[in-house]
Amino acid sequence: MATHAVHGRQRKRIDFDEHLPVDHRLNRVYRIGAGVMGLGLLVFGIFGILDRIGFFDTGGDTVWGLNTNGALSWLSVAVGLLLLVGMVIGGNVASTLNMVLGVLFILSGFLNMALLETPYNFLAFEIQNCMLSFVIGILLLVFGMYGRVGSALPHDNPYWRARHPELAERRDVHQERRKEFPA
Repeated sequence: MATHAVHGRQRKRIDFDEHLPVDHRLNRVYRIGAGVMGLGLLVFGIFGILDRIGFFDTGGDTVWGLNTNGALSWLSVAVGLLLLVGMVIGGNVASTLNMVLGVLFILSGFLNMALLETPYNFLAFEIQNCMLSFVIGILLLVFGMYGRVGSALPHDNPYWRARHPELAERRDVHQERRKEFPA
């Protein structure tokens, strides 16, 4: 017994990159958000590396009031560089990267919170690290979802058009008629 509705029409796939102009104003939001987060993580990681902390040391070494070790420092440098690369590329790449990394930061906060005070806490997380992971994750999600998700997306937004193909088609036909027969 089928539990899903059968639709007679095929959904038209949309390539989001083609519809957003290169200089779209939302690109700045993605880029600045990724850049600030990436730069902060990069500097945090570099300070941890310069302190020459053991790779999996859980001795309580701190940078900026956050526990760290060599593994967390190198991981912070790698993620920081990834966010900076996303900032340079911009557009939907930065937006998608921000959303994916945002989810990973939130999951990391929960996972490392569960591993506190256990021998499996190999990144030397403390509660302040978990809280910062949640904050960074939420901010990255907000930066990535800005312009993609919302109740008041403009009708020329490619995400709105992909979710409402029939309305978008009617709107296009209406605009074409207005061009052919101006008032």
